[in-house]
Amino acid sequence: MFKCKTVWNKLAPLARASSMLCLQNARKSALRHGRRLEMVQKAQMSSGSAGGGGENTLYYVLIGATCLGAGVYAYRTVSGDKERYNERMIEIASRPKQDQTFLCFAHSVALEPVAEEPLVTEADVESTETEPVAEAPVTEPIVEASIPEPTVESPIREPVVEASVTEPVAEAPAVAQSEEPLAPVVESEPTPVIIAEHVPEALSGSESGKTADSKAAPAAEPVEPTAAPSDVPEHAPYLLIGGGTASFAAARSIRARDPGARVLIVTEESDLPYMRPPLSKELWFSDDPKAIETLRFKQWNGKERSIYFQPPSFYVSPADLAKVENGGVAVLTGRKVVHMDVRGNKVKLSDGAEISYEKCLIATGGVPRNLQVIDRAGEEVMKRTTLFRKIEDFRSLEKISREVKSITIIGGGFLGSELACALGRRSTDIGLEVIQMFPEKGNMGKVLPEYLSNWTTEKVRKEGVSVITDALVKNVTYKNDKLEIKLKDGRLFKTDHIVAAVGLEPSMELAKSAGLEVDSDFGGYRVNAELQARSNIWVAGDAACFYDINLGRRRVEHHDHAVVSGRLAGENMTGAIKPYWHQSMFWSDLGPDVGYEAIGIVDSSLPTVGVFAKATAKDTPKAATEQSGTGIRSESETEAVAGALKAETTATPPPIQQEEDYGKGVIFYLRDQVVVGIVLWNVFNRMPIARKIIKDGEQHADLNEVAKLFNIHED
Repeated sequence: MFKCKTVWNKLAPLARASSMLCLQNARKSALRHGRRLEMVQKAQMSSGSAGGGGENTLYYVLIGATCLGAGVYAYRTVSGDKERYNERMIEIASRPKQDQTFLCFAHSVALEPVAEEPLVTEADVESTETEPVAEAPVTEPIVEASIPEPTVESPIREPVVEASVTEPVAEAPAVAQSEEPLAPVVESEPTPVIIAEHVPEALSGSESGKTADSKAAPAAEPVEPTAAPSDVPEHAPYLLIGGGTASFAAARSIRARDPGARVLIVTEESDLPYMRPPLSKELWFSDDPKAIETLRFKQWNGKERSIYFQPPSFYVSPADLAKVENGGVAVLTGRKVVHMDVRGNKVKLSDGAEISYEKCLIATGGVPRNLQVIDRAGEEVMKRTTLFRKIEDFRSLEKISREVKSITIIGGGFLGSELACALGRRSTDIGLEVIQMFPEKGNMGKVLPEYLSNWTTEKVRKEGVSVITDALVKNVTYKNDKLEIKLKDGRLFKTDHIVAAVGLEPSMELAKSAGLEVDSDFGGYRVNAELQARSNIWVAGDAACFYDINLGRRRVEHHDHAVVSGRLAGENMTGAIKPYWHQSMFWSDLGPDVGYEAIGIVDSSLPTVGVFAKATAKDTPKAATEQSGTGIRSESETEAVAGALKAETTATPPPIQQEEDYGKGVIFYLRDQVVVGIVLWNVFNRMPIARKIIKDGEQHADLNEVAKLFNIHED
């Protein structure tokens, strides 16, 4: 096609000149013989007139000469171009092997900048290794595009087509096809610019001195940027985002109702689902030196247990999830869901992989807060600060506690007080100074009434902790290998390491992409009574903001809530349609001797009524776990216990003892004279009774009578 075009461009001017010459001769002849033009035309078409015959002969001669000359010119032009082409091929073949590879690679990048599937196969790579010159014609259009020769493009493509016939290489026809879209590129000459933009990206990470054989394989990398890893399934009927307690409870509930269910848990952590409470409690009191690695600990009742809910053998491989006969639960670790397409029912992971789903649970939990003064303090301060939440945080802090001389815990809530007691108890043995500071007047001052908070503070001090109350941190600096904590009242403390235990922020990163509603008051995803955020999306655990029919909208950050809400969400994902009416409980232990359980709204700003009695040897967390047989007390809860325990309250209790030694007791939290929260202080296995009191929502004239239900006066 290009040959014909070139020949036509050469012959067309000659043909037009010949036609004009013939027309002029005809007009002259007509004037010379005194005839009209029409008669001359008729004479030329006949064989009568001698003068007309001569003119026709001249016309035929001119036309023949023109055609012959054009043919000779075309032949010489094509022959010359072919000779130049062969010389160019010889020149390219004589270049170093490195230059050839660079041009071939650059051309492949310019050809396929947005290819969705790799066009470079293993066969292409082998062909490049065995025939290094076979792809030279492909690079030629790019090199010659910058040479201002008007006839270059036609001979360049001609040898490529011929090569597809004569060359035995199997890839040659594919290369010939790929030349078609290049036609406008060569004519407008933007090709050198494309090479300059793409080649550095394609060659990034490669040595410039590598040979063509070593560079041929990486050419396939740019065309597979979003290829899913082999261990990531493309589809999961039940997709659970987050690998904490709520996700595992949901997975177990789904499998219980649908034995053949295929459940995939995606977690950002590198560990299988595990329980978090022992990280700040029992693990610190273990006598086993291997407990840090094995994460096995002894409960207060002496029984050994693993922090993991199930061993690895319980789970199936994510790659085999779709193939196992009876379904199962798979855990995809070290992956984070960064985007949700709720219309397409799929999620995108941090590595670019996508997973489609039918039902989805968001149980992402939360991330620990940090003080702004620490965030602004600089890298050296951040390197010496622990935000305690995960297994690696526990292992890191345990190691640090054996290497430094001083640790300061900022925070007086559940986590801060538990860690202070745990570190304080071992401080004497390892020579560690433990400081706990918080803005309240006593430990757990936001939860417990002031008198009980003060008593708890003295208990923590007896564990070997220097408790600093009314402490508002102004700034933190790093000087002379020490962290200096300056309070707003001017007090200055020096320490080696800081543990920030100042609360939790619910993880809501998926709210924007998923279009889910976030509660502006409590945080978390707003859900309905069935824990649904959308028709096929549920939320459980710390990230769920649910409506409590007794207490209003709430968000709870405790183990029991994660267990129960996860279990209910799993049931509803299989079609149960159950409302969440459970009053979740939480507990905290200040060592094996002092512990409490709570339910409902426990806020020290509310009016409280406390009823206490003298404690006995069985009124400790250790004794409670020995009786229930489990270290996670919420696991032994059942609603049926309420009736049995209520029947034991017939005996008249002895007089109430209000002593400063608050051995055991019940604290009622009131709102509009209705009990909305209860704390059981060293009183265990009575939570179903407390739950029923809150559920009834009645006003009580004498809470001392209500306290009798908990049998706190029994010996």
